[in-house]
Amino acid sequence: MPQRQMAAKDSSKGEKHIIISTKKPLQNVNNQQQKVEITTLPLQERKKCSNRRRGRGNKGNKAGVITTLPLQSGLVVGPPVSSKGIAFKSRPGFGTIGTKCVVKANHFLVQLPDKDLNQYDVTITPDVRCRRMNRTIMGELVRLYRSSELGGRLPAYDGRKNLYTAGVLPFDSRVFSVRVSDEDDGSGIIREREYRVAIKFAARADLHHLGEFLAGRQADAPQETLQVLDVVLRELSSQRYVSIGRSFYSPNIRRPQRLGEGLQSWCGFYQSIRPTQMGLSLNIDMSSTAFIEPLPVIEFVAQILGKDVISRPLSDSDRIKIKKALRGVKVEVTHRGNVRRKYRISSLTSRPTHELIFPIDDQMNMKSVVEYFKEMYGFTIRNPHLPCLQVGNQKKANYLPMEACKIVEGQRYSKRLNERQITSLLKVTCQRPREQEMDILQTVYQNEYEQDPYAKEFGININDKLTCVEARVLPAPWLKYHETGKEKECLPQVGQWNMVNKKVINGSTVNYWACINFSRSVQESTARSFCHELAQMCQISGMEFNSEPVIPIYSARPDQVERALKHVYNNSLHKSKGKELELLLAILPDNNGSLYGDIKRICETDLGLITQCCLTKHVFKISKQYLANVSLKINVKMGGRNTVLVDALSWRIPLVSDIPTIIFGADVTHPETGEDSQPSIAAVVASQDWPEVTKYAGLVCAQAHRQELIQDLYKTWHDPQRGTVTGGMIRELLISFRKATGQKPLRIIFYRDGVSEGQFYQVLLYELDAIRKACASLEPNYQPPVTFVVVQKRHHTRLFANNHKDRSSTDKSGNILPGTVVDSKICHPNEFDFYLCSHAGIQGTSRPAHYHVLWDENNFSADEIQTLTNNLCYTYARCTRSVSVVPPAYYAHLAAFRARFYMEPETNEENPSKSSRTTNGASVKPLPALKEKVKRVMFYC
Repeated sequence: MPQRQMAAKDSSKGEKHIIISTKKPLQNVNNQQQKVEITTLPLQERKKCSNRRRGRGNKGNKAGVITTLPLQSGLVVGPPVSSKGIAFKSRPGFGTIGTKCVVKANHFLVQLPDKDLNQYDVTITPDVRCRRMNRTIMGELVRLYRSSELGGRLPAYDGRKNLYTAGVLPFDSRVFSVRVSDEDDGSGIIREREYRVAIKFAARADLHHLGEFLAGRQADAPQETLQVLDVVLRELSSQRYVSIGRSFYSPNIRRPQRLGEGLQSWCGFYQSIRPTQMGLSLNIDMSSTAFIEPLPVIEFVAQILGKDVISRPLSDSDRIKIKKALRGVKVEVTHRGNVRRKYRISSLTSRPTHELIFPIDDQMNMKSVVEYFKEMYGFTIRNPHLPCLQVGNQKKANYLPMEACKIVEGQRYSKRLNERQITSLLKVTCQRPREQEMDILQTVYQNEYEQDPYAKEFGININDKLTCVEARVLPAPWLKYHETGKEKECLPQVGQWNMVNKKVINGSTVNYWACINFSRSVQESTARSFCHELAQMCQISGMEFNSEPVIPIYSARPDQVERALKHVYNNSLHKSKGKELELLLAILPDNNGSLYGDIKRICETDLGLITQCCLTKHVFKISKQYLANVSLKINVKMGGRNTVLVDALSWRIPLVSDIPTIIFGADVTHPETGEDSQPSIAAVVASQDWPEVTKYAGLVCAQAHRQELIQDLYKTWHDPQRGTVTGGMIRELLISFRKATGQKPLRIIFYRDGVSEGQFYQVLLYELDAIRKACASLEPNYQPPVTFVVVQKRHHTRLFANNHKDRSSTDKSGNILPGTVVDSKICHPNEFDFYLCSHAGIQGTSRPAHYHVLWDENNFSADEIQTLTNNLCYTYARCTRSVSVVPPAYYAHLAAFRARFYMEPETNEENPSKSSRTTNGASVKPLPALKEKVKRVMFYC
């Protein structure tokens, strides 16, 4: 593995770096030793870095010096803000296992230009924050000066600080003066303003470097060059459509569909240029998102409230709901003929329109809003009982009647959608593979890249055909069930199987259980019948399950949840003469608000009780399939195993079966948009059995808002009695593995979910170091080799069958077969990654998971890691289907999602020293601890 050293920035500039040296040298992929010191960044540098796209180049780093080191030298990893001081695992070869086939990918080959690509810095004065306004100013500049001062060049502009040209401009630096009509945001006053635009030469893109990188002869991707090409290919679409992130939307691509409550879905497309083994590729995918419907405001309000607002007055709660929905929304007036001034809503008046008056002059002469609109515009307000919109500046009251306003088209809705809206949006976006493929091709056709003036200017050509890629379908693994069942082994067919004639391989025992019914519509007899059926299914599945509950089914109101749970817990304890309740079944209303979360929080962090919740609709309609799935969940929650890979029991899994191996899964879930004060939740799970690798214990922790690096993997703190104490999630899970198996792990496989490409270096450096420290804290010189794999589902590569009519090459939904793996052509030019579609599609187009092996001291071959990952997907405990993401990563996601319920709505602000800790300067209230009985089992299933 190439090794690099980077000089840290001059400490005289006020940057503080912490040098952390591991006690045992890291082993590289060839098992040669290398010493790693990790320099942690100041927070502001880390933030800067986290927003950058992946880059390996050294441009702009005047302090950083890269030199090749002899193996015995120390490897100092500098701030990842510049060149990266660690090399990712290079591809060890290509996989060969499986049935060969051909699939099509939504990647379109890009032919590289042979022109000089130049970058210029742009400074617009006065400063403009709106990217659209910046584009307007630059568009006017190009219109005025292209044929003269710009030397005939047609530049591409990123809407911020960068301008790109094919060939140099006739100057190195120049200031232009441009006058454009400027709409003052919110006030509605349109005026012409003059802007000074300074353009200064910055750099020349290195196309040779890019060519070498694509050919696999250069390790570092020249991000600056890729950025130029990306901006060029986005320029025309940025002018035509509404741009959001890397996607473009328009109501004209496909007819908008109503989502309810004043929202509609707009169809669009995602576009990104990517370096691949075949060269540069343009990744195009379909996309949909929610926009505010351009309705008259009164109609929008009626949709929000779900009732007629013209004939009846608004309540206070109605007004609050409307105010929340309309704040920040842009509207245009409709009462002035062709004059359609635009305003941004800042608030809603607390009084109806007919009560509103305002001063019309400095002498504070007052006039009512109703009179003003009649006298000034001849406009009669027909609904004076409704409040007015308050627009523009908060200090100066500016009232607009609702009936005189219409919502401006093209405003994205960025808040959380409700369940109905999500369902409606999914119906719009859910397309069969063949339909999605046709839509992608249609998008490429409509974008007319061959006629794109910017692509022509820069000499870029786009192939209009989907890329054909060689793929392989990996075989499904044999699964082992209990010897007492009719079927002792099972070979899944097209990613699925069932529990008919099978018993779980390790059935758990449930002697003491109870049921609590929170649903008013479920009678006691119905609940009793349901519990009896469920107990019977658990017995049939191979569990020892007592047919009768400890106490009779207890009915309770949802608003009395804590009291009810403790009542059932204590009564059961008394009735069973001190034997603790093992399982609590809870029947919930279909719409239960916070009830589900409250039950999980109280039981898992206070009572130490395993629960299984069932919705009313399933209690009334008892289905065998539903009961079978619930029994699988109960079995693993109670410490059992449902199935195990036959290869695991016969010690045949390469690089797992030979020595004690622990498999980790890790994920961080972040709060939703707009939740600025909520912490992020990190979860880590780890296998607790070997060689079976199917049981996973899980731990969770809260950390700073939007922090992606998992802070509590390893930690030390000072205890007044014990001195320096070491802990953290990795350490605790390694200890529990040893307790469960009697052996310490000699190999670590770490699947990390939820990491974007721009964060690969940071996450690897920080979290690999934490794993190292956790191991070293347990025993001197304990450093098991680590394989670190990032799992990505939020990408836009789609794989389609080469021939949709060939039923042997697709599943029932028309998707590619489960087990389809691709590691060539559309994958990284030299790093170790692959796409794996491990699941059978149900509806829509399957999204393969993207696995990127960042670090590998275990020397996995392509076949070994691909087969292991695919086979593990058949061991997911909650259903009899292979899943789309490797189970440890899936479980970590479930655990992190569960932990969000543990955060109580009220926070203890009186004594922050006791209620919170500090993470990177941000105060985070720790989650309540899981009870020991809970954390040992798969409580999150």
